[in-house]
Amino acid sequence: MNVAPAVEYAGSPFAPWLSGDEEVARLLEDEMERQSSTLQLIASENFTSPAVLAATGSVLTNKYAEGYPGRRYYGGNRVVDRVEDLARDRVKALFGAEHANVQPHSGASANLAAYQALLDPGDTVLAMRLDQGGHLTHGSPASITSHIWRFVSYGVTPAGSSTSSPGEVIDLDQVAQVAKRERPRLIVAGATAYPRIIDAGPFREIADAVGAYLMFDVAHPAGLIAGGAHPNPVGIADVVTFTTHKTLRGPRGGAILCRADLAKAIDSAVFPGLQGGPLEHVIAAKAVAFAEAARPEFRQYAAQVVSNSKALAGALASEGFRLVSGGTDNHLVLVDLRSFDPDLTGKEAQEVLDRAGITLNRNQIPDDPRSPFITSGLRLGTAAQTTAGMGNAQMAVIAALIGKALRGRGDEAVVASVRSAVADLCAEFPPYPGLTGAG
Repeated sequence: MNVAPAVEYAGSPFAPWLSGDEEVARLLEDEMERQSSTLQLIASENFTSPAVLAATGSVLTNKYAEGYPGRRYYGGNRVVDRVEDLARDRVKALFGAEHANVQPHSGASANLAAYQALLDPGDTVLAMRLDQGGHLTHGSPASITSHIWRFVSYGVTPAGSSTSSPGEVIDLDQVAQVAKRERPRLIVAGATAYPRIIDAGPFREIADAVGAYLMFDVAHPAGLIAGGAHPNPVGIADVVTFTTHKTLRGPRGGAILCRADLAKAIDSAVFPGLQGGPLEHVIAAKAVAFAEAARPEFRQYAAQVVSNSKALAGALASEGFRLVSGGTDNHLVLVDLRSFDPDLTGKEAQEVLDRAGITLNRNQIPDDPRSPFITSGLRLGTAAQTTAGMGNAQMAVIAALIGKALRGRGDEAVVASVRSAVADLCAEFPPYPGLTGAG
């Protein structure tokens, strides 16, 4: 089923606007060729529609608009006010939210703003540990969040000994126990490397039991939620944060949804608390993406993303890779390389596959004995190649190519043959038909 954007380009858009800067024009075309001729399996990436690209590159980039519609600190905002109101109205309708802030520059900015709105410095937050699938902004020592607030963590259950009980799912008993012991002011649900659906209901019950706010970071499944392929936490969580560029297929950026009574605190935390002028060209592109996600064909897309992820997971298991948690319910597959080859690290696998034209990222698995820079696992996602039109049959081919490249990683002829096969496969499914790249 082809669910790629329907609009086609007629030739490269780079040359007319960058005729005076051939170096940058060439780099853009090189990147277009890379995206078109190699497999994009990074779970946090996607191909936007041409309409999103056009809005992102529009004249709205010229306008400074500190503040909010009707409350700006500069003049000349009659158009950008309408743009931002449109984006807010569309995203509220898409997710059923009472209030929306579309100004965060990223998911990290959105999370930081939510913390600032709900917490005082030093308050306790309960969130998922990074090495169990959480995000840096969920309290990693490397993040500023851990320097302002006190984070305690929960993780996943131990890996099971059989396929009937694979384990490695969020340990809700642990969440409840830590919450009861630590009495956090905020509980964070959501993850960056977790292949299963996360139900907001049990988190709400635990938060209510200890008098905590509940924030749900849906950066990864936001598009699946919009497309009906993942439960919607809006109306259950007090605050929902997300990025617009992953499964939602919009521009790079973030957004926050919340209850009406938290609107003032959230808005003040974003501006003037953390950010200055909003990126109104990106906000316009967000508005485009929200409208696209409300269309019936986006529901088909979201369902196909999940179907492709399950197909990829099954095919990778057949190649000898162990699936963390035994499978996937969303767009993301997390694999343990040790069953495939105990000496193969995530770092080496990522580098080999990059040479073979397969782009993904190394990732720690739960209780990984290796460091975050080396890892024993890989994280793969199906959102981008589903946008390009690939289906279950192509996922099986991709898994076989991954297995072939990694088994033959010491033979450059094998790696080159995989890269050639990848290029042939990608040529059948161009993300932007009609858009030329380098060469």
